[in-house]
Amino acid sequence: MTPQTIKVACSNCNLRELCMPVGLQKEEMERLDDLVATRRKVARGTPLFRNGEEFTSLYAIRTGFFKTCIATEDGRDQVTGFQMAGEIIGLDGIVNDRHTCDAVALEDAEVCVMPFDRIEDLSREVTALQRHVHQIMSREIVREHGVMLLLGSMRAEERLAAFLLNLVQRLHARGFSQSELVLRMTREEIGSYLGLKLETVSRTFSKFAEEGIVEVKQRHVRILDVDALKRLVNPPSTACN
Repeated sequence: MTPQTIKVACSNCNLRELCMPVGLQKEEMERLDDLVATRRKVARGTPLFRNGEEFTSLYAIRTGFFKTCIATEDGRDQVTGFQMAGEIIGLDGIVNDRHTCDAVALEDAEVCVMPFDRIEDLSREVTALQRHVHQIMSREIVREHGVMLLLGSMRAEERLAAFLLNLVQRLHARGFSQSELVLRMTREEIGSYLGLKLETVSRTFSKFAEEGIVEVKQRHVRILDVDALKRLVNPPSTACN
């Protein structure tokens, strides 16, 4: 890959502000172009990396959707997250130089491969990059705390409402509709992530549809009453005085 190709992949990428630091000087942006070693296509159902593999790079998702999952003791896959274009995956490998989960494409996808040794080298020269990596790590910690809260204290309706609100918010930041989305994951995968059985996920979707909160046609979901979803997640009675 030529330097010019890399420049097109990074400096002029329409997802740059989602996965790269903002407000960089022209010279700093040109330095960041050196981060992307290559782009990699990942076919639907194919792992980008697996648990136990050597950690070498972080990956910026250019197109497509991924799920991260770990195998439980009884052999089931536990979904730990869903990632979309503009987000970074692979942070799990930093601690022990080995990945601790599988990352699997939910649809045909493409990622930008960013070798971690390059990130470390460049972070010493471009402080905004170092701060950005720290922000990404912090966001992951906050997300995991949110998932723990979700699984620890919320009813099924609250969990699904929080999931839909989070998903549509992230998609909207990428220029998509605030009220319509196509679920790239199955009901079973949603259930695995939310700690719910498949039947419970399906029943809760049906309940939302009956109450006029959402309209569901297979994987197409249209949110009809976003305030109702928000009230489920943050009931007025639990508001702090």
